[in-house]
This record gives sequence, C-alpha cells and structure tokens, in this order.
Amino acid sequence: MTAAVFDHNGPWTEEEYLALGETSQRVELFDGSLHVTPAPTPRHQRISRKLGNKLEAAAESVGLELLEAVNVRLRPGRIPIPDLVVTNPVDLDELNVEAHDVRLVCEIISPSNAATDKVLKMHYYAAAGIEWYLLVEQDTGSLHLYRRRGAHYAEHSAAKRGEVLELTEPVRASIRPEDLVP
Repeated sequence: MTAAVFDHNGPWTEEEYLALGETSQRVELFDGSLHVTPAPTPRHQRISRKLGNKLEAAAESVGLELLEAVNVRLRPGRIPIPDLVVTNPVDLDELNVEAHDVRLVCEIISPSNAATDKVLKMHYYAAAGIEWYLLVEQDTGSLHLYRRRGAHYAEHSAAKRGEVLELTEPVRASIRPEDLVP
C-alpha cells in the first residue's frame, strides 16, 4: 500500500481508495484526501470491545447489527471508518456500509485526533443523516450521546464516572463509563 500512496498524484477517487485493499492502518477517504492513523492503543481497543459487547446484545434484540471498524460511505468520496456502528441488517460481504443503514455511530476519542472526532466526523455524520452519535472520551471517561437536529448534532445526554448513560434509541442499553474506561 505504501508505494501506491506515495506514487499517487492528485485527489483520490473512491475507486482508487477501495483498490488499496485491506491495510493494517486505518485509512479513511475525505473528499479526495486520505486520512491515515496508526493502530489504536490497547486502551482504545479495550473500550471498543467492552462498549461493543454492551451494544451487540441490545442491537441483536431489536434486529440490528453491531459492526466494528467498517467503511461507512457517507456520500461518494467520503468514507470514514468509525470505531463502532449499529446498523440495519446489511450485506456483510460488501466493502461499504451505506450511511442510510447506520442508526448509531460511535467514536472513541484518542488524544492525538480529538478534533477529527469532535468536529470533522461529527459534521460529516450529521450531514449524512446518521441520527445518533456516541463519543467516548478516553482521558475523562465521559460519554456523550448526540442526536441529529437538521444538519447538526445536539447533545442528548451525557455521563461521567459514577453516572449511567441510558440509551433508548436505536437500542436500549445502560452504560457506565467506569465499566469501559480503566
């Protein structure tokens, strides 16, 4: 993949991006530009697994899917890889999950890319019509659940250590920050 990236001239098309194939890095496509991040830390992955375990049973109980680190096509040429998504049933062999199938998207904020999750991706997910956005802050352990209002998100609820975040849509789940973040 490295040679293909460095030998490439000009903006990336979606077809060129998908032709890179699977990589060990998280490579996202934003309007012709590649955004590459290193592998997540063990702390990040622990949070993702524990949160995924809580959301998976809740999703399955209402006929939804929980998927981890999949391509989500927000529109042509805009494909992020969220940490977790709750979706309608989808074709599990497709390269992309379409935004209209995503019911909730979750990002675990890494200190090195907080602005990407809190600003860029938040804007893109809302513009794509994804109703719910859950942010997990690694440094404080707090959880923030946002609901789409037009083309933007408004905070619906939040929980810090010692509190419980209650999700009622698109799934029912009770999440305690201290169960996720050591």
